[in-house]
Amino acid sequence: MTTLHAPETAPEAPVYDFRRPTTLAREHSRVLELAFETFARQWATQLTAKVRVLSQVACESVAMQTYDEYAASLPPTTAMVLCELDGVAPKGVIQFPTVAALSWVNAMLGGTGTPVDAERTFTQIEHALVRRLMDDALEDLRYSLGALLVTPISVDAIQYNSQFAQAAATAELMIVATFELRVGENVAEATLALPAIVLLPQLGETNPTSSADDARELLDAQLAHVPVDVSLRLTPALVKPSVVLGLAVGDVLPIPHPQHRPFDLAVGGHPVAGAALGSSGSRLACVIVNTAD
Repeated sequence: MTTLHAPETAPEAPVYDFRRPTTLAREHSRVLELAFETFARQWATQLTAKVRVLSQVACESVAMQTYDEYAASLPPTTAMVLCELDGVAPKGVIQFPTVAALSWVNAMLGGTGTPVDAERTFTQIEHALVRRLMDDALEDLRYSLGALLVTPISVDAIQYNSQFAQAAATAELMIVATFELRVGENVAEATLALPAIVLLPQLGETNPTSSADDARELLDAQLAHVPVDVSLRLTPALVKPSVVLGLAVGDVLPIPHPQHRPFDLAVGGHPVAGAALGSSGSRLACVIVNTAD
């Protein structure tokens, strides 16, 4: 019996805009991953202290996306903490499920931290407590990013609809970090999005280049730090192979080097100076007596 198999469909290739690349360079990605991993540890410590429940936060990925792509990846209803950056129009975003935040508030107020059944907006008290948690999280973020985040950042507002929370223009590039939050027995996914224009300038160029105008000076500076072999040698003697093959312990081989003449100081086999034999502590040394013209 013949079995029919459905034809395999070729994977759809994503469209890439070379005028505005949305891929982080490997060097930049690694620096950001280390910074966000530090933030994850700091955030977990802060949540443990404030919620009074053992918390763990792990950074799962760091990528660069347009704000439209980022917003489309979020649930329709979720907590989006919009963060204002001084002098920058796009806002940063810390996003997490409202059910997760409500469980944190429940634990902070003495409850068991049991999550609610469905997503909903915060009451005034819940809003104030969550905002205080986010103020502390931004302090951890500033500490973790260090010199990468030179722009002051603060909590602006909390939105609940990912499609209507216009934190940035749709084509604005964002650095998006994804985290897994484990607070007690509750596990949730959170994201942090910061405008790329805020972080990328501090990362520097991926492949910096130098001007060719001072190429000679750069070459001389590089050669000055290259290690070379230096040797102290006598005038070589010409002998026949039969003499070399017949050498034995105790034989005397005359060397045509005058007793009054300094040794040759050679670099890479080329004589550059004359030197007399001396000592430096318990080691042999040489004293330069002349240099080659």
